[in-house]
Amino acid sequence: MNDSTTKMTTIPASGNEAQEILIHVYKALQAKGYDPITQFVGYMISGDPTYITSYNQARSLICRVERDEIMEELVRAYIQTHLPQA
Repeated sequence: MNDSTTKMTTIPASGNEAQEILIHVYKALQAKGYDPITQFVGYMISGDPTYITSYNQARSLICRVERDEIMEELVRAYIQTHLPQA
């Protein structure tokens, strides 16, 4: 049994594309009457893009970003919000 921690390499950021896409998709889901959080969770767990509406090109945009990039952006935003000194 290996007790060492696997180190993830940092995902290169191309501006703040993931953040911009998340905001756009959130607004599109909201505009169509969906619960954006529930839809994002479904997408993140399954990888199935049909959890994301095609309205306003939200589905095609979310597919441009890898799910690990989305997860990194979500964790970064959460940490910055709850631990501002980090």
